[in-house]
Amino acid sequence: MIWAWDLYRAHAWGKDEIKPVSGGVSSFPLKDRHLGLSLVEALDTLWVMGLDSRFQDGVDWVKANLDFDVDGVVSVFETSIRLLGGLLSAHHACGDPVLLAKARDLADRLLPAFDTPTGMPYRKINLRTHASSEPVTSPADIATYLPEWEMLSQLTGDPRYGRAARKAAVAIFERRSKLDLVATQIDVLTGAWRDRRATVGSYCDSFFEYLWDGWQLFGDAECKRMYDVCTAAILKHQQVWKHGSLWFADVDFETGAVVSTEQDELASFYGGLLGQGGALKLGAAYTESWAKVQGRFGVLPEGYDYATAKPAQVTNALRPELADAAFTLWLLDRNPRWREIGRDHFLAMKRWNKARFGYTDLADVTARPKRQADHCPGYWWSEQMKYYYLLFADTPRFDYAHNYLSTEGNVLLGLRRQGVRPEQAMRT
Repeated sequence: MIWAWDLYRAHAWGKDEIKPVSGGVSSFPLKDRHLGLSLVEALDTLWVMGLDSRFQDGVDWVKANLDFDVDGVVSVFETSIRLLGGLLSAHHACGDPVLLAKARDLADRLLPAFDTPTGMPYRKINLRTHASSEPVTSPADIATYLPEWEMLSQLTGDPRYGRAARKAAVAIFERRSKLDLVATQIDVLTGAWRDRRATVGSYCDSFFEYLWDGWQLFGDAECKRMYDVCTAAILKHQQVWKHGSLWFADVDFETGAVVSTEQDELASFYGGLLGQGGALKLGAAYTESWAKVQGRFGVLPEGYDYATAKPAQVTNALRPELADAAFTLWLLDRNPRWREIGRDHFLAMKRWNKARFGYTDLADVTARPKRQADHCPGYWWSEQMKYYYLLFADTPRFDYAHNYLSTEGNVLLGLRRQGVRPEQAMRT
């Protein structure tokens, strides 16, 4: 982490993402303007690791330079989980009120997207003009807000944020099919579904995650009920066993008919969520299914077809989901198997993803040697580096018994500031 951060500091400071092969930069979530995405995403990871001077450098940059008054269009979902969540977790780490103020300013710029007849947000919004666009969007884009936004409501005393987030999640749930499944695309203006595919992967994944999280973080019993209903339907209609391995087929959300045997790498997080929700044996089995694929390819392909046992996509976007599941399961039962999977994930990254200026995604995981691309996504700083560290560090800065990590790996509950030496404390 020190090695990668110092290269980012030297070659891409304040930029969204570094290109680890060439040393260039790329912008996200805006197309042509930087918001310091990687820097913001890295903050609570730096703090957890005790890298206090580097954490302070990042906070100082945010306080002096981060400004969301930009005439540009962003994804409401991506901007919320990455930047809003990153600012909240950094505030949780150090208590600096400027970080909270910037988080609130960002939420105020995103909130108008929720002004629809259904309460479900548009997919995109202009940060300055608040003009919203792309009404056809997904359950993940619509309902991955409650932990960050309700936390913001509690910290500011303004109920609007949590209320909007919860209303959007309920709106998706209420439109589920008779099989209690949701599909991947819906029109937020009419509430009409525009697709019939139900999946635990991309487009739906974090919808299920944040239903459970609303219960875990806030004790919201309605979120628990919605999670239980959705999970029971997934286990009934999508569960498939193939050669002793557990998978979850994509099915027609109204009939249950299988429409695809391809699995998103993104879905590999789901074993951890099943474990949290009480289905520990199934969660462990699904995580082991992905671990077998990791064993075959070293690094997981972006897509995998369990019917043919072949990659459906040979790229890998430096993904954290299997490490996420391993860490989540380890928190639940301390089985050393989950540390083994996390170790293998980490060592494979060090072997195949390391480039001159950092860690990069891969263009082909099946090539020998594996072929690198040239991009380090912001979530790398927030997610797997934190999962790897927490799996093994036993740091006193983290409460291993009582904690919450968001879908982006941001710690919103469980950071311990007690025992931090005075010289490590935040400068005001």
